[in-house]
Amino acid sequence: MNNVLILIFGMALVTYIPRLLPFLIVSKSKLPDGLRQFLTFIPYTALGALIIPGVFNSIPELPLAAIMAILFATIYAWKKGGIIVPVLGSIGVAFAVLYLNNFLGL
Repeated sequence: MNNVLILIFGMALVTYIPRLLPFLIVSKSKLPDGLRQFLTFIPYTALGALIIPGVFNSIPELPLAAIMAILFATIYAWKKGGIIVPVLGSIGVAFAVLYLNNFLGL
């Protein structure tokens, strides 16, 4: 049991140090405005890189449903903001396109 606790503490320390060091280094210095602005875009690009491929691969037999859902979510979020309505609306749009495809045979 003692070895397990040492192993858990060691893994926690090894995981925590790489997260702490950049914070300590960056917090003491002022970043240039260009770099600061560049760093603000990283969460959006990372989220897009993780989500967009999965959306297009979710319905490979009918990519139009994914495209229409993405278009709805993008336009609604751009105009009105929020996250709940674009997500639920894009689900509804994808469902409607899939239903129309099955019902009408488009």
